[in-house]
Amino acid sequence: MAAEKSWRSAFSVYAQSRVLSMMFLGFSAGLPFLLVFSTLSAWLRDEGVARSVIGFFSWVGLTYSIKVFWAPVIDRLSLPFFTRILGKRRSWMLLAQLGIMAGLMGMASSDSHTQLQQIALFAVWVAFCSATQDVVIDAYRIEAVKPEYQGAMAAMYVLGYRIALLVSGAGAFYIADYSSWGLAYFAMAAAMIIGIVTTLCLSEPEHTQTKAVKVLEDKLESTLGVEKRLNIWQRALAGISDAVLSPFVEFFSRNGSIGLLILVLIAVYKMSDITMGVMANPFYLDLGFSKKEIAEISKVFGFFMTIAGAALGGVLVAKYGVMRPLLLGAVIVAGTNLLFAVLAISEPSLLLLAGVISADNLSGGIATSVFIAYLSSLTNTAYTATQYALFSSLMTLPAQLLGGLSGIVVDAYGYYVFFIYASVVGVPAIVLVLLLMRYQRSTQARNRNP
Repeated sequence: MAAEKSWRSAFSVYAQSRVLSMMFLGFSAGLPFLLVFSTLSAWLRDEGVARSVIGFFSWVGLTYSIKVFWAPVIDRLSLPFFTRILGKRRSWMLLAQLGIMAGLMGMASSDSHTQLQQIALFAVWVAFCSATQDVVIDAYRIEAVKPEYQGAMAAMYVLGYRIALLVSGAGAFYIADYSSWGLAYFAMAAAMIIGIVTTLCLSEPEHTQTKAVKVLEDKLESTLGVEKRLNIWQRALAGISDAVLSPFVEFFSRNGSIGLLILVLIAVYKMSDITMGVMANPFYLDLGFSKKEIAEISKVFGFFMTIAGAALGGVLVAKYGVMRPLLLGAVIVAGTNLLFAVLAISEPSLLLLAGVISADNLSGGIATSVFIAYLSSLTNTAYTATQYALFSSLMTLPAQLLGGLSGIVVDAYGYYVFFIYASVVGVPAIVLVLLLMRYQRSTQARNRNP
């Protein structure tokens, strides 16, 4: 009977209004991502833009990787007028969403043949506003509900995010196939209304500071000699210390020297997956598949395989803990890139394409679910927004830098060599997970035998 009540209690959290709202915020967060990444790559390739240029466009995504630099500002700074009306979190959220909408409309109004630089500038703006929105939504999610509801909040966020990827991927492809890429981007800009309405309907969460956080920040201020805040320079340095230094100091004080190894793993874990993703849509088009076929197989069918993989990843974490599924995710993501190499030297076949994409999305779903669980285990709730911004920035930065060269690799060596290269790029993540697992086992052994 106790177990039955426990199940009812677990499912009842999804009836909470703030939990349900995360699906719509997740949609708002996920919508811009593909529009400055793989969907943009497909648009440019469809318009005849060189693959080497398309590869350079992937560097727009670097904005997501450096959001850690302004995350502390968003976490601490209030916006004039907007904050007084909406509160700190909702005001930043609304400002970011309006910026995304304006940027997408700017991209839609630009000519890919004569205004390529303008499209690039608007894409950077959209990515900046989108990364800002991500930071704010993370902060809202942490502050809006009790800790026991955080799992449900994350689940609804992922669901909304995946739906948005489907809309900005398959939806944009369908609209472009029947009309134009410009109309597709105008439609995506209109879809941002979902996030704006959600933000206006939300209530602002409470903002509290724990005693442990205050002690840590006071200690750092004392070390820097600015605890008295006697002048404007000391006040500024104290503010930087509280917002920027404290989250990093807390992370390393908790993890010790192994913290550096953890950060390196975060930096390389998604490298193989993201590197391959830059050239995925141009690859499908170059094989001769239509935009409709790509939408139906890569986006729609792939969506359900990703959800299935994410669900399986959650089961694996529950049964085996985080580290072993984390290793599995690194291995299968690198391994499925080899299937694309097989596809590159095979006769075009919708059945083969569906099989390869199924394996890729299933493995990607497992790896993503497990990796989110791993990152969550590393975060201190006192600094979740800033620390998570650090982790997610490290997760994408090296891959985006490497992905910018993908078009050059394809032009020089072809798709077959590129996908083998993308697979090899995943080897460091496998090695690092093994090292961390070994460290974890040795630490547990020492604790059992002091």
